[in-house]
Amino acid sequence: MAAGVLLNLTPGPDVLFIINQSLRGGVRSGLVAAWGITAGCFVHVGAAALGVGALLATSATAFNAVKWLGAAYLVWIGVRLLMATAKSPSVAWDANNAMLPQVEGEKTPGLRWVFLKAFATNVLNPKVALFFLAFVPQFIPANTLDPAWTFVWLGCLFNFNGLLICMAWALAASWLSQRARFLQRGLQHQDRLAGCMFVGFGLKLALTDAPAH
Repeated sequence: MAAGVLLNLTPGPDVLFIINQSLRGGVRSGLVAAWGITAGCFVHVGAAALGVGALLATSATAFNAVKWLGAAYLVWIGVRLLMATAKSPSVAWDANNAMLPQVEGEKTPGLRWVFLKAFATNVLNPKVALFFLAFVPQFIPANTLDPAWTFVWLGCLFNFNGLLICMAWALAASWLSQRARFLQRGLQHQDRLAGCMFVGFGLKLALTDAPAH
């Protein structure tokens, strides 16, 4: 659990997506994004337990197929954020003094869409699948009777810790947006920075080599 907490605190595409959604759509959007990310992690845990993770680790073709899908998706998110900054944001405030940024001519995405985008951000990253395949088995006892189910339980424990941390990221970003109206002026810069980082994450993923063995 301690190792899982430390690893989940490391910022990456998932954390960046949660923070961006929380700043733009409020705490509910941030929490829904956290749930979508966690749902994606459960897919990786199940896939690794079934051997799909091992396939990604040994098959360059399978790894590259998922890699290019994930890289294209991350770059797509980044480009959309960069394109949104070209429009003048109109920022409103709700009854709880939370920032409700809106772009003229663009509707705020629904919570279902936020969940699906968060889910896709995680599922289409083969590095997450390889992470579970490399990390979790280190904590499986050598004499366990059912390694597959032990893997699943440890993966679920890791995801539970991760969900709590992701929700904390969402709450922290929402708390900041509710108490710092200067973010209204900085929202466009935040989107531009997030867009550049997503494009960078996508390019980094695209340049990742498949495992040698």
